Amino acid sequence: MTQEFGMTALDDLDQALVHALQIAPRAGWARIGAAVGADPVTVARRWQRLARSGSAWIGCHPGPAAAESGQGCLAFVEVDCANGRLTEVARALVAEAHVITVEHVSGGRDLLLTVLAPRLSALTRWVTHRLGALDGIVGTRTHLASTVYTEGSRWRLRALSSEQIARLSEDAAPRGDTSAFELTDLDHALFAELSVDGRASHTVLAERCGTSPDTVRRRVNRLLSSGMAQFRCEVARPLSEWPVSLILWGRAAPAELRTVAEQVTGAREVRLCAGVIGRHNLKLVAWVRSLDDAQRFEVRLAERVPALTVVDRAVALWPMKLNGNLLDERGYRTGAVPIDVRAVGG
Repeated sequence: MTQEFGMTALDDLDQALVHALQIAPRAGWARIGAAVGADPVTVARRWQRLARSGSAWIGCHPGPAAAESGQGCLAFVEVDCANGRLTEVARALVAEAHVITVEHVSGGRDLLLTVLAPRLSALTRWVTHRLGALDGIVGTRTHLASTVYTEGSRWRLRALSSEQIARLSEDAAPRGDTSAFELTDLDHALFAELSVDGRASHTVLAERCGTSPDTVRRRVNRLLSSGMAQFRCEVARPLSEWPVSLILWGRAAPAELRTVAEQVTGAREVRLCAGVIGRHNLKLVAWVRSLDDAQRFEVRLAERVPALTVVDRAVALWPMKLNGNLLDERGYRTGAVPIDVRAVGG
């Protein structure tokens, strides 16, 4: 590791640690240490330094199962800003608890937002009355997500061997063995706390949410096993070897959309693949090594998925907010805004 803030490289142990936490983000340090070949004190100290420097972090956000159960909707909103007003508009939007991602992007829009809402009517009201009235905005376009085929919590740094991955995975909490359920105020409070610190202990969460550690343990386990919550260990993009975030919008025949999406998600670079309802029907985000590699990735994608037609593309110039986490212009974490789907109102 090279420096306390704004680290410029991850050594082998750092990379192994991040990969381990991507697989088991809330596992104890003894289990993480055993997987990466280091003692618990060392890996805990390493993680503290990574987190303190903004080089890596763990958060939590509502999973696709929440929307599938009728308790939320996901939208991607393009925003056009008046000349000279982009920073002002972005500053207002990153402060909103339900606008979980804000990116300054190239191409035919200035900002690209990822927005969560408890229901379609709430989203509509926010777009119409809040976003539409915000000074400095001259136009917006809203694309509703239908199915999320893959998202960033499944993306891996790939620093561990297959044996190390198996060791971590065999003790991991089971996913998808609990059916969706009605989210409570406590669940939403836990989302808010865990979105800022995904490794917060049950004791700390209990103190902040006004309940007992045993209750927190049960609720967190249920959120995870049902797929209602997704934990995610992120690394600052300059440290990932894939520093360029490429956004593609595509079109496939409706009858082939699921097959196309499954083929897309098989590409290592892909961090998000979602069906959308709009002028295009598929959106994907990929991390690539360079701008040249962005073009090469599109060529590889066309060869891999000939049934997909890419119709628009952009590069994230500055991901200002990523799943509630605030990032500087280099991509390092500087803080967080707790995620609260209900903050949209309506």
